[in-house]
Amino acid sequence: MVESQDDFSRLLIAWTQGDQTALDKLMPLVYDELRRRAQQYMSGQRRDHTLQTTALIHEAFLKLVSQPEKHCQNRAHFLAVAAQAMRHILIDYARSRQSMKRGGGQLVSLQEGAAVSVERATDLVALDDALNRLAAVDTRKARVVEMRYFGGLTTEQIAEVLKVSPDTVMRDWRLAKSWLRRELSHA
Repeated sequence: MVESQDDFSRLLIAWTQGDQTALDKLMPLVYDELRRRAQQYMSGQRRDHTLQTTALIHEAFLKLVSQPEKHCQNRAHFLAVAAQAMRHILIDYARSRQSMKRGGGQLVSLQEGAAVSVERATDLVALDDALNRLAAVDTRKARVVEMRYFGGLTTEQIAEVLKVSPDTVMRDWRLAKSWLRRELSHA
């Protein structure tokens, strides 16, 4: 088993360079990390939110592993990529739920029996739309929100990925939350 973050990073780099034995050693660590991130995200949701953590992490893991180009440089960067994968999965799922509310096409669930309430789906879609508008104005602030909200990364991890100070991350987080609150109140 891997004992340190340096070992994790070495395995991650070896895997991105095509070493499949590194992936075998990395998989349990990656899965556990994804589970922690998904649980952090799901713990902040309403009680009636029924999207299952396991479905989210399986989809995110598959998305990460199946990427043709893997550019994860270290643990923090991996977590940022995982946060982005989880965001896309959650938003795609929310949009499909919203479409069903309007009589749209077939719902493709992440896992049998998993469902997001229609109201929650609308909230996620509105958040994603607002986050996309924020990215058009300030990409870094949007990435801070994505990594923190969808990925559960710490201030220090975000600072490492973005190559800025933790104070800058906190400032971006406060400003982005304020901006998003204003945007979502007008929606």
